[in-house]
Amino acid sequence: MPLLVTSAAGLNGDGYGALLAFDLDGQRLGTFGEDARVADPRGLAVHPDEPLLFLNSGTNRLLALDSHGKVVRDSGPIEGLNAGGGVFGPDHRYHVGLRSAQTIMAFPSGLDAPGEHVLTPGIVPFPRGFGFGRDGRLFLASGIGPNGDGDDTIVAFAPGKRTPPSVLVTDPELSPLDLMISPNGDIVVSSEHPFGTPDAITTVREYDASDGHLIRVFCPSGSVKFRKPRGLRFAPDGNLYCVAQDEVIAFDFETGDCLGAVVRFRA
Repeated sequence: MPLLVTSAAGLNGDGYGALLAFDLDGQRLGTFGEDARVADPRGLAVHPDEPLLFLNSGTNRLLALDSHGKVVRDSGPIEGLNAGGGVFGPDHRYHVGLRSAQTIMAFPSGLDAPGEHVLTPGIVPFPRGFGFGRDGRLFLASGIGPNGDGDDTIVAFAPGKRTPPSVLVTDPELSPLDLMISPNGDIVVSSEHPFGTPDAITTVREYDASDGHLIRVFCPSGSVKFRKPRGLRFAPDGNLYCVAQDEVIAFDFETGDCLGAVVRFRA
């Protein structure tokens, strides 16, 4: 399987508007699949039990692709979806962050039934990634939106509870862009602080899921630019990957070392 990156377009994404494929040496292979429904994609999640990739299309629909890039499931257009990222929850439903509704919605993996609000709409000013802890808690990054409104924190919800959240992380140097749960159960967040400023400090930050204290900060090496970090993913080899502007950066999660850019989008 090649390395796959969803590259959003438009005012917020400023990318290619496609699902891009790269070989393990970082060479671009082109788009992964040619289906026109894969437009301005955001997020990418692997089904826990099936060899399927789920992504959110800018056409307000959810799609599942097979290992050849063929669309095999399609939710059809969902009015007002405006989806961000997506992950599979403990119940194996596909959970999607809704940027306009400021909440999370869960869909059956068959994408054949309407979604259900997992959290109350408007629960945070601007959702910036979420994940489920080992104990079933839901962690939601609350960041700054394109209009400059929002806050910079991570909140937690008890299993099965929609409200109220408890503030878990209060880090004055955090402005979250995406959130993942690491293999050891910690919370890992990509950050650009202050968000959207030319001199923003860009990092990946690791927090303890029990009390929210900062464990360590992953910083880029001199060989990478690491501007506008966004999506985070862990690879089967245990390394942590972060998509940034024109690059995909790898970190050795065990040591914290930056391994450099494994992909460069432009020369």
